Amino acid sequence: MALFLSTFVNKVDRKGRVSVPATFRAALGAQRFPGIVAFSSFKFPALDCCGIDRMEELSIRHELLEQFSEDYENLSALFSGVHELPFDGEGRIVLPAHLAAHAGITEQAAFVGQGSMFQIWEPQRFEERRAAVLERVRRQGLKLPPLGRGTQ
Repeated sequence: MALFLSTFVNKVDRKGRVSVPATFRAALGAQRFPGIVAFSSFKFPALDCCGIDRMEELSIRHELLEQFSEDYENLSALFSGVHELPFDGEGRIVLPAHLAAHAGITEQAAFVGQGSMFQIWEPQRFEERRAAVLERVRRQGLKLPPLGRGTQ
């Protein structure tokens, strides 16, 4: 599975095209879809993104839920809002206008690595969120589950 690390800020052109960081493209290189998968974050004014392999894994996990349960329906809402955004010859994607509007992205986009997924933010909004998270970590500390527990 792809691994996304670091933060990169890239310019968005008038047509909504933005270059995906080279390290992110390299992480996605072995996947069958040459691009990214993106959807509006349910939690933040940002886009949640990954490769097609991660979406296929989420689909498998989705099918383990009781078909008519609220959890099944909630996760179904994710799939209905997903966009496959192919890379052009220069490693760019075109952000659909409604996704850019959800994240407040106009002139620049921050690509924020989060391990198996990444987010795309308006850079100033991301810096504000990052500062709030770092302050919370300073207050509460950071705890990780032991390896092999709590992972799925």
